[in-house]
Amino acid sequence: MQQLLPSLLEWPIVFAHRGASAHAPENTLAAFSLAERLGANGVETDAWQTSDGVVVLDHDGVVRRGLRKTPMSSVNRTDLPSTVPSLSELLGQLGDGMHLSIDVKDPAAVESIVETCDAAGVSRSRVWLCHPDVETVVTWRRFDGIRLVDSTRVQKVPEGVERRCARLAECGIDALNLPQQDWSGGLTTLVHRFGLLALAWDAQQDHRIESLLRMGVDGVFGDHVDRLVETYRRHTGAVPPRAPDATARS
Repeated sequence: MQQLLPSLLEWPIVFAHRGASAHAPENTLAAFSLAERLGANGVETDAWQTSDGVVVLDHDGVVRRGLRKTPMSSVNRTDLPSTVPSLSELLGQLGDGMHLSIDVKDPAAVESIVETCDAAGVSRSRVWLCHPDVETVVTWRRFDGIRLVDSTRVQKVPEGVERRCARLAECGIDALNLPQQDWSGGLTTLVHRFGLLALAWDAQQDHRIESLLRMGVDGVFGDHVDRLVETYRRHTGAVPPRAPDATARS
């Protein structure tokens, strides 16, 4: 087996972006189920809260009726199309040992997200809450055990990545999530030096997925789950393993 370069996790995580979105309609139960069957050990989704307090999964967070667009936050769960799943429905079908990355589109939903995951018995160490505003993410540290992720781009970090990493480490944030093109071996090493996990989104092509794994990233997000899993297998000699928790290297 080819040895992984120094990820901070025993095994990096393969996150299926909005489910297996290259193979099925995104953010649907079918896409999430297919992602598991294809071998991903994590799924990624977008979360909003309806007016009656239900966390639902959709990228844009609007209901389209003709030419009108109504925010999901202003309608009840029962008013949404049947194709829009709730977080509870996803958790009801999510297999043991699967990681769940949630792009928290509506910060007002975060309490309900955590409560829903807790009620479903999902280990908090497998729940990753992502948001582009670092100050918002910092306020979520009150949820013990939840994985917190600063999801941004290098060009949107005016203070520089090193200072951002120092800030994240100081505040107890777990990971920095950047688009795949922002990552290099040197940047991964820098992020790891602060004890932070390095996550890469929009990893679509085989050669780039392979490159990211060689850099030692701790998680990759992509639409093409078949490519992610096959490239992972070629690189590690194994399929992405499921486990109760993300295990840190000793």
